[in-house]
Amino acid sequence: MRRYHAGMEQNLRIPGPTPIPREVREAQSAPMIDHRGTEFAALQQEITQGIAGLIGTSGDVLLLTGSGSGAMEAAVVNTLSPGDRTLVVTIGAFGDRFAKIAQAFGAGVERFEVPWGEPAEPEALRNHLSSRPPYKAVLITHNETSTGVLNPLHEIADAVRAAPGNPLLVVDGISGLGAMPFEMGAWGVDLVVSASQKAWMASPGIAIAAVGERAWQASEQAQMPRFYWDFREARSWATKGQTPWTPAVSVLFGLRVGVQRLVAEGTERTWARHGAVARGAQAGMEAAGLRLVAPLGHRSPTVTAAWLPEGLEWSPFNATMRARGLVIAGGQGQWSGRILRFGHMGDVEWQEIGDAVRVLAETLSEFGHPTDASAAEAAGREAFESALVAR
Repeated sequence: MRRYHAGMEQNLRIPGPTPIPREVREAQSAPMIDHRGTEFAALQQEITQGIAGLIGTSGDVLLLTGSGSGAMEAAVVNTLSPGDRTLVVTIGAFGDRFAKIAQAFGAGVERFEVPWGEPAEPEALRNHLSSRPPYKAVLITHNETSTGVLNPLHEIADAVRAAPGNPLLVVDGISGLGAMPFEMGAWGVDLVVSASQKAWMASPGIAIAAVGERAWQASEQAQMPRFYWDFREARSWATKGQTPWTPAVSVLFGLRVGVQRLVAEGTERTWARHGAVARGAQAGMEAAGLRLVAPLGHRSPTVTAAWLPEGLEWSPFNATMRARGLVIAGGQGQWSGRILRFGHMGDVEWQEIGDAVRVLAETLSEFGHPTDASAAEAAGREAFESALVAR
């Protein structure tokens, strides 16, 4: 039995931070530069142009120093005023977080709540929007990390675009952007946020906001307080090749490499790789006897959630996997101690996923849930290979 020790690299399979490629690690250790100089201006421009192309927008991409949750707060305070009618579509913990942020700044929040483990249904949302007074904005999570459920965002965007009052569509794309189909302009998304430590393959520290024209118009009227997160200030400095506040320069060195890798791979191949890896992980977990949370057709390409078997206590089970070098995440909120969450985004190929499936299955057997670890790994590989061929 393999045991983890301090000098051994973990098989990090959480929904983020994600494993960092060697060349990203090397880039992040480069000497510091002047964040008010021409070298930084070129760095910022390359990153923002690369991201814009990868997510299908000709609008502004802003790089903010902070976490994904900071980007969510920035999205709220730059588009809304206290009292604005705001519909938050929530299918899990991060949808709930979006609602809490908007409430904290005084928005008139109404929740379109979907049971955890299920996606939002576009037609139900369309009916809701058409039967209520107009909303200023609709806030939604594309890929719900707490449940492993992928919302049908394209169809949801169509429903929002048809709603009375033409509300803004503001998207939390933190755990999906860069790894799965997303066409900001074509779908009519007004604002989407992300973060460096997810599919972009860099360390935590950079929040990303892609801002469309209607979101910029909203920012001119928005009355929520903001200073550090002011998009207008960020755009003004970006035109000079700078950021208003001291940026996380080392993280940006790594983010540039992550974006370069995705540009070189091409979106179609990136999406296919993530889809195939996800299918392999899911098939392997099912072969190990686990029941997946998300329904078919709505399973995330970046994180898979599965129910813990009856009677299995998460803490010792998790500790044993960690001792073997496998690090996965447990449940959040109301599902704490009830599910596990297995991340597969960014710098990911089949080998590390297959290893993780095997260790997961071996540990299940040790905790009284017998399974054939080799068969589970083989089932995952077959599904992975079949998915690649199908693409």
